[in-house]
Amino acid sequence: MALTDFPRRGLMIVLSSPSGAGKTVISKELMKLEPLLSLSISATTREPRTGEENGVHYYFVSTDEFNSMKKNGELLEHAAVFGNFYGTPKKAVEKALSSGKDVLFDIDWQGTQQLAQKASQDLCRIFILPPSMEELGKRLVTRAQDSEEIIRNRMSKAADEMSHWPEYDYIIVNHDIEKSVHQIQSILIAERLKRERQTGLVSFVNNMRDEIEK
Repeated sequence: MALTDFPRRGLMIVLSSPSGAGKTVISKELMKLEPLLSLSISATTREPRTGEENGVHYYFVSTDEFNSMKKNGELLEHAAVFGNFYGTPKKAVEKALSSGKDVLFDIDWQGTQQLAQKASQDLCRIFILPPSMEELGKRLVTRAQDSEEIIRNRMSKAADEMSHWPEYDYIIVNHDIEKSVHQIQSILIAERLKRERQTGLVSFVNNMRDEIEK
């Protein structure tokens, strides 16, 4: 549902967190509840996995194509992960923002820094913290996706990731998924109503002034 009677520019919402803090679950719930929100689709040089579709899960490109995109400034952010390259194509994001749709990014602090350098005016940065390190460890064990060694590595990495929290606009301590989702929805409402994002506001106000002066 539109918040105003006139057009607005969409925003880029970044959710970052240490592994196990609940970012993925929160993202999925937001996507269910927010019809104007779409998930950013990354370009990658890795091979498609079973069930993955080009343009739906990722844009699958060659290394040469990816390097060309970087050289031509077609990526908002990019990174190398386990020998493969990943990046966010600028064109698709800009198309969504211009049409008043919001784009959700599930990226780390390094990708967020790159977005801030290139498109800070469109960016809303949210960092999700666990209630405690003990709870974070429990969640990593409970989801039973990783070995003990990987869990230890993730816990060790979490301290470095959490040190970047001051670089974000909003901080959510994820005690409860439902409450955290509600808090982020409240942030979205406020961000969508910012003056600079309401692109039809000037003409709306001018029309009212003209009516008064008639």
